[in-house]
Amino acid sequence: MSLLAYIFTWLNVPLNAAFGFLLWPVIVLPGWLSNTIIAAITAVILLTIFKYTSNQQAIGRIRDDIKANTLALKLFKDSLSVTLLSQARLFKGAFKLLLYAIVPLLVMVLPVSLLLGQLGLWYQTRPLLPGEEAVVTMKLNGNIGSPLPPTSIISIPGAQVVSGPVRVFSKREIFWKIKANEAGQHRIVFQVNGRQIEKEFAVGNGFMRVSEKRPGWNWIEILRHPLEKPFAADSTVQSINIDYPQRRSWSSGTNSWLVYFFIASLVFSLIFKPFLKVRI
Repeated sequence: MSLLAYIFTWLNVPLNAAFGFLLWPVIVLPGWLSNTIIAAITAVILLTIFKYTSNQQAIGRIRDDIKANTLALKLFKDSLSVTLLSQARLFKGAFKLLLYAIVPLLVMVLPVSLLLGQLGLWYQTRPLLPGEEAVVTMKLNGNIGSPLPPTSIISIPGAQVVSGPVRVFSKREIFWKIKANEAGQHRIVFQVNGRQIEKEFAVGNGFMRVSEKRPGWNWIEILRHPLEKPFAADSTVQSINIDYPQRRSWSSGTNSWLVYFFIASLVFSLIFKPFLKVRI
């Protein structure tokens, strides 16, 4: 799993730069429109991947057999033997289609996962508005019960500390409440055991890339929170999280953006499939 953490950490560097440029329309477009456009482009790309990583001829033959057996069910519905045989062939055809889809799906898993991580930066949460407050949580490595290292916030441009630090020794967590003052992409600078550590935070209205968490050395967390460099496995700090507000929207809001994206991608796949001559 450590190898996966290295791979995703390495991949996120160019992807953050590339998607920061490619997804700039998200800033100016309505959320539903930007998510719809991205879903349409994604559908075309995934259909193309499926076309060239699957056995289209074999899938075509299976589809023809399924049509023939479906027709047989309608024409010979009074014949029990024909009905049972046609149903068995239909199940067999469906199973074969599933097998032929395995390779394309495995090829698509990685790019789709990386894309979702990037989209989550824009849609999963919204930045703080000036005057809003949020809780910052620092998770520390080490054994429960061992002393916590000296920790403080030494710089927080664009915001101020309202309260904290509050230390929870049983969870090895330290909490601060901060208040946003000035719009922009800022960095909180912590001092932990004499070492400076940074965490990005966003203040503003509309769509901005929001890094909810600077993750630890866990490949799933690195995939979900790709914008900031993860903490090393032996780092004193395990993670830093900012409790951003949820984004309220049925098409581009917290969690709902993902449902909308998948449904829109499926619809566009069905629309573009005949034009791209892809058999699924």
